[in-house]
Amino acid sequence: MIINVKDNVGVCLDGSETVPAGHKYALRTIGTGEHIIKFGEIIGRATRDITKGEWVHTHNVKSHLDESMEYRYSFHAKIPATEKHIFLGYKRKHGRAGIRNEIYIIPTVGCVNNVCIRLAKEAQKYVQGSIDGIYALTHQFGCSQLGEDNENIKKLLCSIALNPNASYVLFIGLGCENNGLDGIKEYLAPYGRDHIAYFNCQDVEEEHAYGLDILRDFAKKASTLCREEVDFSELCLGLKCGGSDGYSGLTANPLVGRISDKIIGAGGSAILTEVPEMFGAEQILMNKCKNKQIFEKYKQMIIDFKNYYIRQGFPVYENPSPGNKKGGISTLEEKSLGCIEKAGTSAIVDVLNYGEQIKEKGISVLNAPGNDLIAATALAASGAQLVLFTTGRGTPFSTFVPTMKIGTNNNISAYKTNWIDFNAYGMDEEGLFALILKTINGEYVCKSEDVREIAFYKTGVTL
Repeated sequence: MIINVKDNVGVCLDGSETVPAGHKYALRTIGTGEHIIKFGEIIGRATRDITKGEWVHTHNVKSHLDESMEYRYSFHAKIPATEKHIFLGYKRKHGRAGIRNEIYIIPTVGCVNNVCIRLAKEAQKYVQGSIDGIYALTHQFGCSQLGEDNENIKKLLCSIALNPNASYVLFIGLGCENNGLDGIKEYLAPYGRDHIAYFNCQDVEEEHAYGLDILRDFAKKASTLCREEVDFSELCLGLKCGGSDGYSGLTANPLVGRISDKIIGAGGSAILTEVPEMFGAEQILMNKCKNKQIFEKYKQMIIDFKNYYIRQGFPVYENPSPGNKKGGISTLEEKSLGCIEKAGTSAIVDVLNYGEQIKEKGISVLNAPGNDLIAATALAASGAQLVLFTTGRGTPFSTFVPTMKIGTNNNISAYKTNWIDFNAYGMDEEGLFALILKTINGEYVCKSEDVREIAFYKTGVTL
């Protein structure tokens, strides 16, 4: 396959004796130091002479990235055509509709994880009617973190509680931690939500009996909720890729980009993150910012993330992963150019801080790292009811909202049917949209929905 007329490498789709499937080969002789071109863009430099037809990979290519890159702004985005769509969701008194009717149990600190897990297990007997599940969203932090880390943990847990899929939320604290209930209540007060309850284990005589009483009352109320017709303007998708391979930028990511455009054209929203996996393709996204103000916010986010790498003593191109390389990705630029395909052609309307709620209709960019669970958690915490997760290598994880696995190639899709929800190799846009519609309507349960996990982006000291 040849992607762009400017390219000097092609992609070997089925593999050969000398070039693995999904990897690159030279379309002509490429001299030492010459640019390697894929997607019509520079993805690296040749470290030695490469003959026509030769395998092109990490053994003869290196990154072309430079930490000190200058950016400019020139708007090049499309406005998707408007097309009305509806789904069946759970309307909320405040905020957007949910695609699931769930009850979350959230510990403020890892010390009470076992209490939350036991309560979730015992409360399963209350799951009835339209309730989709009662889940304990455990984590290891909440105490001994300082400054920005402590604030981010609080923000993220509060944002999780605000996700539209949560009909009711129970916060459980210990009573002596940094991330105390008083701070969480203060943070959530302006949102005016009445679906959240709180208690500290040190303040009640028997925490399990106390918690079960709350959950029993929550379940009684949640069981009577019904799905109603909701406009797509209340839908938000999280866009994430992980375990990427040489097919990711050719199949699953562009397909998800088409879906993103379709959702936005219907008045909905999508969130793109994985900031380190924008390096090398960030100028393309900058040119999609709807105005100069959004461009400046996006540019500063990129610069700050690069400086974070540099302060830690790592080059910004310390990527891709071993699995990415085995799948055919040679440099970060190549990975990034494939990654950003998930955003489609729509304009970027906002740049969100970590833990910040989505505010605008359209594509928002979220400040978070590329780590799968950290990034997926951040997407859902910012308001995504569903995460579309493209993968060429496969993974069984899920964050706390439905996480749909979209395979990039036939092999992983056929081999891991217990992980993969949809095979994107055939680029079936209608098929993927139909599956998404079934998922948000509650007619399809993603393969990994029995797993509910969260993780934080932590950068500072733990005492």
